[in-house]
Amino acid sequence: MSMLKCFPQGLAMPAQAHPTWCRSRAAARAGRWACKVTATANFEDTVTGMPAQEQAEAEVVRSLGLSGWVEEQLLPLLTPVDDAWQPSDLLPCFSLSAAGLSAEQQPSMMMTTEELQAQASGVPDDVLVCLVGNMVTEEALPTYMCMGNRVAGYRDDTGCSDLPWARWIRGWTAEENRHGDLLNRYLYLSGRVDMRQVERTVHHLLRNGMQMLRPSSPYHNAIYGSFQERATFISHAHTAKQAARHGDRCLAKICGVVAADEKRHETAYTKVAAKVFELDPDGMVQALAAVLRDKITMPGQLMTDGRDADLFEHFSAVAQRTGVYTARDYGDMVEHFVRRWKVADLGGGQLSGEGRRAQEYVCGLPRKIRRVEELAHDRVIKAAKEPEFARFSWVFDRPVCIRSLI
Repeated sequence: MSMLKCFPQGLAMPAQAHPTWCRSRAAARAGRWACKVTATANFEDTVTGMPAQEQAEAEVVRSLGLSGWVEEQLLPLLTPVDDAWQPSDLLPCFSLSAAGLSAEQQPSMMMTTEELQAQASGVPDDVLVCLVGNMVTEEALPTYMCMGNRVAGYRDDTGCSDLPWARWIRGWTAEENRHGDLLNRYLYLSGRVDMRQVERTVHHLLRNGMQMLRPSSPYHNAIYGSFQERATFISHAHTAKQAARHGDRCLAKICGVVAADEKRHETAYTKVAAKVFELDPDGMVQALAAVLRDKITMPGQLMTDGRDADLFEHFSAVAQRTGVYTARDYGDMVEHFVRRWKVADLGGGQLSGEGRRAQEYVCGLPRKIRRVEELAHDRVIKAAKEPEFARFSWVFDRPVCIRSLI
C-alpha cells in the first residue's frame, strides 16, 4: 500500500498521520504486549507436568530470549530478505524471454536451460544420488519446523509471535526453504533424474517424519541443530567440489551457496549451545553425552521411495564411498564441537558425578569413532569379493556402486 492516503479534497497526507494508521500502530503495540503475556501463560502451561530436568532447561533457554541475548546474538545472523539470494538468481530465467528481451539485454550471468543440461550431462550417477538425497532431506523442512515448535522455551506459540525465539524459528525456516526449492528446480531442469520418483521420496519422508531422542528438550535441540547444520554444510560443500570436478559450474555454485547458508546456521546453533554450556555446564554435558550415545541420526533416515526399504542406508553408503559425507567427517565433527564448547575444560566444581562421567565419555569419543571406522573399513575390505551395487529409482533404476574393493 502507498505511504500516502488521499484526503477527500484531493490532497495527499502521509499514512503516519492517518487516524486508521495510528489505530493500527496502537493495536500492534497492544498486540505485542498481549503476545508476551500470552507467551508467559503458554510457557507456564507447557512446562506444567514436564520432567523437572526439562523444566529447568526450558527456563534457561527462555531467559536467553527475555534477556535480549537472542535479539543481539542470533537474529543478526539471519540475512535481510532484500539481501538474500533467491533460487531464480541461480537458474535459467524464462520470464526474461517472455518479456521480449533480446539475448543482449539479458543479464550476462544468466544461463540457458541448454547450457545447464550440457554441464549436468557430465555429472555421474553416484554424485546425482548424493545430490538427490540431500535435496530430499532439505524438502522435509515442514517436519523440522514442527519439531522446532515442540521445543519447550522457544516455540512459536501463536504462529506469528513477535518474541525473539519465534522470530528466529520463522526466519531460519524461510532461509532453509530456498534450499529445497533451488536443488529441486536444478534437478528438474537437468533432465538427469526421474523426478516422479524423487517427488515420491519427498512425499514419503514428510509422511514418515523424523526421530529424536528427546524432541522437547531445548538442550538436545541446540546440540542436534549444531551437528545437523555442520553435517549439511559438509555434505553440500563436498557435493560442490564433486560437481566442479565433473565440469558442472552451475551445480557447484548452487551447492556452494546452500553450504554457506548452512555454515551460518551452524554458527547460530553452536552459539546457543555454547551459551547454555556457560549457564548450565552440568546439564549440558549430560545432554551432549546422551545425544552422542544415541548417535546423531540424519533427519532423512526414514526416507523411502516406496520400493527400496533400505534407501537411506544405500544413499549413505554412496555418500561414504564418494566422500560426500563419511564416518571420518562425523568423528571430526564430534572432535570439533568438544573443542568448540570447551568440554574438556569444565572443572570438577561445575560438574556432578554424572556430569564428570559424561565429560569423560564425550572427550574420549572422537578417538573411539576413528578406531571403529578403521575396523569397519578393514572388515569391508576383507569380506568384499567384488564391488556391491544397488539400483536407485532416482536415476531410472540404474545400478550405482555402494561399496568398492578399495
